[in-house]
Amino acid sequence: MNEFNFTRRGFLKIATTVAGGLAIGVPMPRMAEAGGHGGGAEINAWLTIDPNNIVSIVTPQTEMGQGAFTAVPMMVAEELDIPWENVRHVFADANRHVNNDNLYTTTSTGGSTTVSRRHPYMMQAGASARERLRHAAAARWGVPVDEVMAKQGMLTAGSNSGTYGEFAADAAMVTLEQEPAIKAYGDWWLLGKDVKRLDIPLKTNGTAVYAMDVTLPGMVHAATASCPVPEGRLVSYDFDAIKDMPGVIAAVELKQPKDVAAFTDMRSGVAVVAESWYQAKNALAVMPVVWDYGRGASISFESQTAEAMSLLANPGTLVLNEDGNIGRNLDRGVNHEAVRGIIDGADKVVEGEVYSRPFETHATMQPPCAVVDVKADRVDVWTFTQDIARSLNEVADQLGRDTKDVYLHQTYLGGGFGGGYNMYVHRQAAAISAEVGRPVKVIWSREEDIAQDAQRPPVWGTYKAALGDDGLPVALVTHFVGEEKMPAFSQRGVANMPYLVPNRRHEYSIVQSHIPIGYHRAPGANSNGFIVEQMVDELAQAGGWDPLEWRIKMTEGNEPWQRVLLAMKEKSGWTPELGRGEGMGCAVVESHGTIAGCVATVAVSRRGQIFVDRLQYFMNSGYTINPLNAVEQAESSAIWELSHAFFGGLDIRDGRIVNTNFDSYTMMKMPDTPPAIEVHIENSENQWWGGLGEPTGPPTPPAVANAIFYATGTRIRSTPFAKAEL
Repeated sequence: MNEFNFTRRGFLKIATTVAGGLAIGVPMPRMAEAGGHGGGAEINAWLTIDPNNIVSIVTPQTEMGQGAFTAVPMMVAEELDIPWENVRHVFADANRHVNNDNLYTTTSTGGSTTVSRRHPYMMQAGASARERLRHAAAARWGVPVDEVMAKQGMLTAGSNSGTYGEFAADAAMVTLEQEPAIKAYGDWWLLGKDVKRLDIPLKTNGTAVYAMDVTLPGMVHAATASCPVPEGRLVSYDFDAIKDMPGVIAAVELKQPKDVAAFTDMRSGVAVVAESWYQAKNALAVMPVVWDYGRGASISFESQTAEAMSLLANPGTLVLNEDGNIGRNLDRGVNHEAVRGIIDGADKVVEGEVYSRPFETHATMQPPCAVVDVKADRVDVWTFTQDIARSLNEVADQLGRDTKDVYLHQTYLGGGFGGGYNMYVHRQAAAISAEVGRPVKVIWSREEDIAQDAQRPPVWGTYKAALGDDGLPVALVTHFVGEEKMPAFSQRGVANMPYLVPNRRHEYSIVQSHIPIGYHRAPGANSNGFIVEQMVDELAQAGGWDPLEWRIKMTEGNEPWQRVLLAMKEKSGWTPELGRGEGMGCAVVESHGTIAGCVATVAVSRRGQIFVDRLQYFMNSGYTINPLNAVEQAESSAIWELSHAFFGGLDIRDGRIVNTNFDSYTMMKMPDTPPAIEVHIENSENQWWGGLGEPTGPPTPPAVANAIFYATGTRIRSTPFAKAEL
């Protein structure tokens, strides 16, 4: 489980707003890395109370459908004790953050950390504001502070009463001798209750602003193309062939500064600028372009798979538990070099066939888009991003400008899934605007989006185990093969699996690739869970154990896992044997500090068609501040991963991705969605917090695959399921 090492906020900066209200800046100490991705520090938050008793919360994180713009105000409102209808959300000012020593500490939005890492500080901000209001009222009324009650936006003491807004200006001048403690679980009046998200009305009535919606006076449009083979370079283009097409203004070369670009660096390419985006896109499509495809032109997914099979045939590099970064269960006093010998000398050995999952893309509803207006005195940016500060810095870097002159305006995001970390569309827009001297909107076509995305890496894995007389494993070797750029993705969930095998060894090998790799929803756990949780079923079956009972037995003493597994046994109606053509399967995976179990019920027709009839989820995140949003995110994560498992998989040939639109990279549609999805929250409520935006995804494919095995006797060892022969 994630362990956080943090201290209370050291101080509060107090300032009076122009409107005569209370503004509280909360500088937050840095927090230790906790194994997640997307940064390891927590935010600063600004709380403003105006004379009308309206509380505005500045949230530096991006709202991409996960509920950040509701969760943060909820945490402040809980401690402040203000009616929910008085709460407002305010976008953060990226320029202010970047140019004031990272005022909010981090604007990174990922790793399901908005609540899990931020809650102590945001709740402290609300508690501090409440106490200052009480002191201000006590001073004005001439009564002891202990007699002043702050509740639901009102201050009272005997016959005296007034709103928070009436005392906001006075409260801004109060200095507390000691900051109040935040509430303990059980004392909450708002947190833990279902609260509708603040962004939903704006999204349903069409007033929510996305980068795609931004239009500026004199704005032109650009379509871009980078080399279809990643790491390739532009050689030449013939603008004369298209310059007389309707609306065409210019062509701009997009220059790559590095030999091998990181996923946020500009890649070598070309843009066509026109009066409309369709004019730009159509002209780009027919403009003669010559590419140097580079080293990747000979690579395919088949060639990578062949390399992975060769690597798996031999021992890999031993993964050790160093400083707790990889996980327990690898340093149980065992001679790791002896594990293979224990297995070779055992009476009963189980050896798995190779499991694998392919490259996957983000394919967000909103394709990458950016609007940039470069002027002599300032640069304005609206872009597709999960980190407003990082994108601001990247635009400044692209243009060689001082960050003080760059203003990034936060908008809503039409999906992220980690993809908002991987984009450089704002770099392109900045370079083009600087070249043509006008504001520019760049939109990636869906083909360009998929071809240039930083993809979820593939993984291949197998295992070998020795079973004891009780049918449980006494020794286990796992060997996974993954990408060179982010090797930790091939270790999460397997190197630190919770199942207590006495003699344990995990090995890792690297397969080379030119495909950019980036963050995806539940990175590492999403692919590794598919392998580990089917491996577990195979081990249970080989030892004569019910697969759910096996998991319960092998996690004895681990309360968070036991809570989930026992709830699955009690509430799911568990039985893997449902009769011919039907099956029930289970899987449990930890992701972002949350243990999520899935029980899947499937039916397979005589023609091999798979129908997922029911998905049941059991989540232990320690605490949950908004069960309604938790359920929404659980359903979203489950469908996201089920879509990849059933229909996904990038097809790489001659170094390029060939299935670059929804006619060939299929996503799950509403009729494909399981008719019954249930979510059960089974929290330990024991001083640890997990994230909720991602964890139900990873157990979904293996639970479905295990159910398919019980329905058909056939084990699906790779995705997409749609290609399986049943």
